Amino acid sequence: MVLFKHQLHQITKMKKWSGGLFIIALAMILVFRYCSIVKIEPPKQSRKQSASDFFGNHPTNDSFITSSEIKVKKEAESYKKPHFIEVDGPNELFASHDIFKEGSRALLVWPHMRPLLSRSDSLPETAQGVKEASLAWKDLLSAIEKDKASKLSKSNSQEDKNCPFSVSTLDKIVSRDGVILEIPCGLVDDSSISLVGIPDGHSRSFQIQLLGSQLAGEPEPPIILHYNVSLPGDNMTEEPFVVQNIWTHELGWGKDERCPSHRSANNLKVDGLVLCNEQAVRSSLEENLNMSQPSSEMLTNVSRGGAYGSANFPFVEGNPFTATLWVGLEGFHMTVNGRHETSFAYREKLEPWSVTKVKVAGGLDLLSALAKGLPVSEDHDLVVDVEHLKAPATLKKRLLMLVGVFSTGNNFERRMALRRAWMQYEAVRSGDVAVRFFIGLHKNSQVNIELWREAEAYGDIQLMPFVDYYSLISLKTIAICIFGTKILPAKYIMKTDDDAFVRIDEVISSLKGKATNGLLYGLIAFESAPDREKGSKWYIDNKEWPHALYPPWAHGPGYIISRDIAKFIVRGHQESDLKLFKLEDVAMGIWIEQFKNSGHEVNYVTDDRFYSAGCESNYILAHYQSPRLVLCLWEKLQKEHEPVCCE
Repeated sequence: MVLFKHQLHQITKMKKWSGGLFIIALAMILVFRYCSIVKIEPPKQSRKQSASDFFGNHPTNDSFITSSEIKVKKEAESYKKPHFIEVDGPNELFASHDIFKEGSRALLVWPHMRPLLSRSDSLPETAQGVKEASLAWKDLLSAIEKDKASKLSKSNSQEDKNCPFSVSTLDKIVSRDGVILEIPCGLVDDSSISLVGIPDGHSRSFQIQLLGSQLAGEPEPPIILHYNVSLPGDNMTEEPFVVQNIWTHELGWGKDERCPSHRSANNLKVDGLVLCNEQAVRSSLEENLNMSQPSSEMLTNVSRGGAYGSANFPFVEGNPFTATLWVGLEGFHMTVNGRHETSFAYREKLEPWSVTKVKVAGGLDLLSALAKGLPVSEDHDLVVDVEHLKAPATLKKRLLMLVGVFSTGNNFERRMALRRAWMQYEAVRSGDVAVRFFIGLHKNSQVNIELWREAEAYGDIQLMPFVDYYSLISLKTIAICIFGTKILPAKYIMKTDDDAFVRIDEVISSLKGKATNGLLYGLIAFESAPDREKGSKWYIDNKEWPHALYPPWAHGPGYIISRDIAKFIVRGHQESDLKLFKLEDVAMGIWIEQFKNSGHEVNYVTDDRFYSAGCESNYILAHYQSPRLVLCLWEKLQKEHEPVCCE
């Protein structure tokens, strides 16, 4: 009986086991049949989002935004990380030197910039800007050593050079090569060069040229502006005209800009002024025609533009003239005998700060020349209130805000105006807010010497290891982010310009209650398109930006980002995950879009009190303010306690 029960138990167990096998077999058959019908893809490996995946839709949750959501098509091809390339200059710029060991406050960001200068996708003019900076750096180090030696020996061996307000031809002989003026420290906004002369008739033309610095190995210096005047021929049968152009050793002559132009250029303006003042010419010409009742031959010449010279051309053989060439925000402007005649937009790498000489050639009897409004450096040892202008000590582990100010080497007066104006806010003087100027090296050695002395005197300057070309300013944006995250950590980081007036108290007040993470605060453009007009300062071709629209970006005169965005930008460029883009304010928008695409929330907060093109009452930021206007705005705030503009 016992044996029977045991056998029965074994039989039951075998049945259960065989049943289980049957079920497993049936399941496997079903799986194989499913796989034969539907092809199962292996799981895709997750890929880190790249800079080429920039843009999707732009949903926001900010109540300030009224624009429609921006839609940007993502690029199909993945972003290829740049590699490092050999560039002339970095070895000299970053070589070990006592000046780094001494801990100069002006070089705190300098070592962090090296990887950005050797990228295969570097910004335009990086190679030239770095090479020229290495030469300027070598000269500056030599000058610093001489200064130290003279102080140790208590001798006054410093060269008696400075940056004067004006230079003239008085008591000076014109050199054989035609150079009439040496410009010691370049030109700045509102600088002017006035010439009094008489076209002498020996030649049918004369030229006025602004020359730049001549680098070693270059046969001729670059011509930053070539102003060629062609006088009317005998019996006024040839049309007089003015041609403006530029020349560089690398590219040769640029494209001529002729006045009168024989083509419609009325829509093109520089600083609001026409390229060629043909309208005034025509109106004056018509008056002359009505008064003198010229012959039919003259009328024919007039219809062709040939009588331009006889009627109103500003340069006439044997007649004296006064011509003033002045520096605007966007270009050079020529006024002759009190009337605007021509304008010429600045070209890349040929900016007014790099002018070193004025030259004349051809048939011109020059009576006098005067350049004034030149950048002037102060004698910091003689500044009475220097202690109140120095950057205060930063004792806190984390600042409320870092303000990075874009400036160029010879803008001495602008920086001094800011130090005496809005940099005197209590939040700045107490150390809650730090203000630093970010400045590239200058091609002029005297400017660099003065800049170094200024940096040592006030402690609020960060030097950049490249020459200050406009196309490289995005590198300064990254430098500000580095400074505000690694050197002087701050909750918020602001970028502004040295011709902007910032109401620091109102900025701080406006930040209260706003997001502390993922914040972009300023005057935001939500649906702007790239400028495809060749010759424009902001021209972007399809290779640089293939999309129809930019992502949201804040206008460059002033905007604030939160610390997490700054950290993302620093890390992204360290790992070469972010693309470099030459328009710095748009670049910030592109990087923030990448920040959003990586899974972070972005709060776009726009405020129309950030005025990017002037000043309006109740401003938070006013742009395009000269040193005089900056000081005037500060005085009005102190006396009237209202944000009222001066002009």
